[in-house]
Amino acid sequence: MTPAFALNGILIAIVAHGLIGISLVWDKVLLQRRGTQNLVSYVFWLGAISVFGLVLIPFGCRWPGIRVASLAFAAGTLDLVASFFYYWALKAGEASDEVAAIGGFAPVATALIGIPLLRKPLGGQLLGFSILTAGGFVMFFADKRSLRKMLPKILIASAAFGMTNVLQKTVFNQTNFVSGYVFFTIGTFLSATALLVPPSWRRQIVRNSGSDEPRSKTQYFINRFIAGVGSFLVVFAVSRANPALVESISGLRYVIVFLGAYAITRWRPAWFREDFRPWILATKALATSLVIAGLVLVGMQGGGVGASGPQ
Repeated sequence: MTPAFALNGILIAIVAHGLIGISLVWDKVLLQRRGTQNLVSYVFWLGAISVFGLVLIPFGCRWPGIRVASLAFAAGTLDLVASFFYYWALKAGEASDEVAAIGGFAPVATALIGIPLLRKPLGGQLLGFSILTAGGFVMFFADKRSLRKMLPKILIASAAFGMTNVLQKTVFNQTNFVSGYVFFTIGTFLSATALLVPPSWRRQIVRNSGSDEPRSKTQYFINRFIAGVGSFLVVFAVSRANPALVESISGLRYVIVFLGAYAITRWRPAWFREDFRPWILATKALATSLVIAGLVLVGMQGGGVGASGPQ
């Protein structure tokens, strides 16, 4: 039998967001390079790769009914919309600020959207959720220069991620994980192919897909594999635990991004450079401490091993 701790939603979410945090640091590097810096092309391949989720079909996929299939498809579409604005903000601002902002706004959006749709919109862990979310806001507001440029994109991404999380949980409460995930990835993949319809976007995707050196392309797809594993585990965590709580653990991403951005700024500034003046550094360190404290608190309270009922 699979050990119970391996199916714990909180543990899965911690691993998932850790992997995504690592990938986001490299995403910021890649988005500075010719051939991988075009946003439409970048997001197209992000969604197109989701087609590999169909490999799960032989492992328990069944028709869940038109309503549940439509909800899963809509969640996949919204996930790509959220990703577009997420990477747009990442490209425009500082990596640690943008990821931190999502870590603050997206859990709140998930909780608010979940109030009328889920029985336990916060999974019974208000204090841990609040501390984790506060860490995101503290880090984001450490440097207000990014606020005006990034906030509209971040709000749209957060709302879309919030709706995606709640729809995923609704789907998993009504069908098994494999079935829900397969229709979710179909929605993401078909939404990515829709980016080929506008002629200008199609030209950007075709032109930029072949314009960069092989090394950058290889790095992109390796990074997408890491991010893909992380994203898969996030969805699996949502199926096992409360979606707002899973989203709040995304604060772990900006701890990793903060540390990675600091290391790159100090030792590889040619890749990208962020502002780490003493006040900003101290504030982001405080935000990191809040995230760690929130993770410890949530871990001590437990994350819900199963998904036996609506949450």
